[in-house]
This record gives sequence, structure tokens and C-alpha cells, in this order.
Amino acid sequence: MNNVLSVHSIRFITLVLLQVLIFNHINFLGYINPYPYILFIALFPIKNNRINIILLSFFLGLCIDLFLDTGGVNAAACVFTAYIRPIVLKFSFGTIYEHQTIKFESVDLGSKLIYFSLLTLAHHLILFSLQLFNISKIILVLQKTLFSGIFTILMCMLISIIFSRKHK
Repeated sequence: MNNVLSVHSIRFITLVLLQVLIFNHINFLGYINPYPYILFIALFPIKNNRINIILLSFFLGLCIDLFLDTGGVNAAACVFTAYIRPIVLKFSFGTIYEHQTIKFESVDLGSKLIYFSLLTLAHHLILFSLQLFNISKIILVLQKTLFSGIFTILMCMLISIIFSRKHK
């Protein structure tokens, strides 16, 4: 239990620091930023209480908001992402999720890509909708969601492949 808690605490702190110190300063073509801090929400253990992941996601988003002075939009997007996570898990992994036997390091690449893509696009749609908060800028919201989403998905897949431990 202590080992699991320390792994997730280290993941939380590392992802927040990487986001605010490195990834937020990547501004490719003026509007493409990666947001790999959502890996914390995506890789959080399945068997834990749903309230725990929602509260931790709020705290994750709040930490990002405090560092970036964004007024709560990251917290709202993180809470939404954590809330829809069980639905996305069931859609992406099917019966493996129903039996609570998902090991992220051993699932196939296609299922993991679908899972990261759905969570990322949902997070980004809420994030950019709240940042711009203007219906006349819906094209910009969709554009930022798509392009930043693709960049974030690639970063999340790359990070998860690099740091996964294969059990054979």
C-alpha cells in the first residue's frame, strides 16, 4: 500500500512539475501545447474509489491552475475527465474493465491509444471551451482541441511506452 501511494505521489508531483516547467512553454505554431499531466488521471488504479480519483483530479487541475494562473479551467477539465473515465474504460477495454483486471503496461497498443485519445479529446474540449468561453470561437476551440490533442496523445503514448514495465 505504501509503495503504491508513493508511486502515485511521485507521478503526481513529476507530471505537475513537467507541465509547468517544460510542456507549458512548448507553443508550436502558436496554439499547440501538450498536456501530458492527464496521464495521472488515465493511469490511476482502476480498483480505487471513484470519489478519490475525482478529488485527486481536482487537486491536480488546481495545482496546474495555481502555477499557470488560469482561474480553474484545468481543474474543471480534470474533474470532467475523471468523471467520464469509467465510461471510457468500458468502451476502450470492454470485458477486461468489467472484471477489474486491467494492467496498463500489458494491454494492447490499440486499446491504449483509443483510451488515451478519448480522455485527451474530452479533457481538451472542456479546457479550451472554458478558456475561450465564446461560441463565436468554436472553430478555434475545435482546432486547438484537435491539434493539441494529437500532440498530447503522442506524448502520453510515448511516455507510457518508455516507462511501462512488461511482465512476461
